[in-house]
Amino acid sequence: MMLCSIHTLGRVVRRFIIFLVLVALAAAGAAYWWLHAPLPLRASGTGGEPLELEIEPGTTPRGVAAAAVKAGVQTDARLLYYWFRLSGQDRQIKAGNYEIPAGTTPYQLLQKLARGESSLRAVTVVEGWTFRQMRAALAKADALRPDTAAMSNEELMKALGREGVPAEGRFFPDTYTYAKGSSDLAVLNRALHAMDRRLEAAWSQRESDTPLKSAGEALILASIVEKETGSAQDRAEIAGVFANRLRIGMLLQTDPTVIYGMGERFDGNLRKRDLQADTPWNTYTRAGLPPTPISLPGKAALLAAVQPARTKALYFVAKGDGSSHFSTSLDEHNRAVNRYQRGQRPAKGEEE
Repeated sequence: MMLCSIHTLGRVVRRFIIFLVLVALAAAGAAYWWLHAPLPLRASGTGGEPLELEIEPGTTPRGVAAAAVKAGVQTDARLLYYWFRLSGQDRQIKAGNYEIPAGTTPYQLLQKLARGESSLRAVTVVEGWTFRQMRAALAKADALRPDTAAMSNEELMKALGREGVPAEGRFFPDTYTYAKGSSDLAVLNRALHAMDRRLEAAWSQRESDTPLKSAGEALILASIVEKETGSAQDRAEIAGVFANRLRIGMLLQTDPTVIYGMGERFDGNLRKRDLQADTPWNTYTRAGLPPTPISLPGKAALLAAVQPARTKALYFVAKGDGSSHFSTSLDEHNRAVNRYQRGQRPAKGEEE
C-alpha cells in the first residue's frame, strides 16, 4: 500500500514538474513573441508618422516606460518596465529625443534607447533676436511641424498656458534639438521653460541695491543690455549705466527701444523725428523701463542686469569697433560722441 502511494505521488510530482515546464515554455514563448512583435503606436492611425519620445536627464526606467506610453506606445507601461529591468540594460537608457517608427518592437525600442540613437534636427535661436525673428526661424526649420503658423502671439501664449503674458523676451535663445515631425509648439514650450529657469536663477543672484522691482523688470533690462552690447566685456558696464539712470529717475534714452517700438516701419536709419515720436517703447519720451522686453536675452545679459558693474558712468557711446566709451558727465559724453560718431579729433588739452 505504501509502495503504491509513493509510486502515485511520484507520478503526480512528475506531472506537476512537466506542467511547470510547459507553463514556463509557454511564458517564454509569449515573452519572445511580445519582444519581437511590433508595438501598436497611436500615430500609426494618422498617416504613419513616427512618435516623438523625449527622455529627460535623470528619468528612471519606470519613468521611461511611462513616458513611452504617454507618447503613444499602446502597451502596458509595466511590461516595458519589467522588460527594461530583466534585460539588464535599464541603467543604460540615455536621455534624448527619439523617433519611434511604426513596426518598432519592444526589443528594438530598448536597443535604441540604450544606444542613444536619437534622431534629431536642430534649430538655433540667437541672443538678441526678437520673437518675430524666432518665429521666422522656426517656420524655416527642417521637418518641424508648424502648428503655430496661423496663431497670433497672443494665441500662441495662450496655447502655452501663459495667457495675457507678452511673448517678447520670454523664450531663451539656444540651440534646440527635436525629432522629425515634432511640433513647433513643443520647441517653444521648451524655450519658454528654459527662460523661466534662467530668469529665476539670475533674479536669485540680484544685488541687494538693485533698482529693479521684479524678475520681469530684470528681463526687460536684460533685453536692452543684449541689444546695446557690441563687446561682451562692456555688458556689465552698460547695465551699470542703465541701473544708475533708473536710480535717479533719468531717461534711459536707448535707441534699440525706439527701433523696437517702430516695428516694421524701421528702415535701418534712425532719425531725430523717430526719437521724438512717442510710443510705449520710446525711452527718449517716457521714463523708466519699457512695458515689455525688446529682444530675447541670453544668460550673460540676464546676469548683467541683476549684477551690473559698480560704476559712476551715466553715458556711453559706441566707438565703432564693437566696444563703448563710458562717461560720467554730459560734457565728457558729448566729446566722445564728436570723436567716435562724428569723426572729430579731441581739442588740444582734452582727454584722448
